[in-house]
Amino acid sequence: MSIPSLSANEDREIGPRIHFFGHESAHPAEIAHRFGGLSDQSPTAECDLAVFVVNPASGIDGPTISAWEALNDSMVPRLIIIVLDQESDADFDDAVMLCNRVFDQTVTPFLVLHDEVGLPCALINLKSLEIIDYETHPPTISDSESEHKTLVSEFRDEYLEVLETHGEDGFEAGVLFPAIPLTMNGPIGGDIIESYIARLK
Repeated sequence: MSIPSLSANEDREIGPRIHFFGHESAHPAEIAHRFGGLSDQSPTAECDLAVFVVNPASGIDGPTISAWEALNDSMVPRLIIIVLDQESDADFDDAVMLCNRVFDQTVTPFLVLHDEVGLPCALINLKSLEIIDYETHPPTISDSESEHKTLVSEFRDEYLEVLETHGEDGFEAGVLFPAIPLTMNGPIGGDIIESYIARLK
């Protein structure tokens, strides 16, 4: 008796179904393609992850807010991507405050560090206080300096308090909404977003 073999498609591991939402200025279609998702303005509880892409310079439009609200009762995990725009004065912190107003209370597991000319160059992990330096290839991870620890201490306390309230699996449960910075044509944040997607596999 022979055992039927699986086709290439059947044998391949199927990843989570990811839907991306956001104003066109935040490039949701391009970012969806980068992370293997669909750009879709029609929210559905059938997806495994809903990603909301925000451009700090252009804000958040009505359809994107409506898509967020449509998922409020579904407990679908939601992730927010803040696109780092080097041409704008608006930054990651501005976008997070806006998301807190029009979406829901977000968490920032990572904060952006800038180089001497003000360009984003690294992220600091608020849980471990390690710095991911994206100016090296591949990025290097090192312990932060004491001045960095002091600078982010208040943000870290707030993040750890929310994490304790909702648990380590709050993201997967759809009750914890991380906001992650991402450079469109650079490496910053891409690995972090991939790690959140991998938690749903």
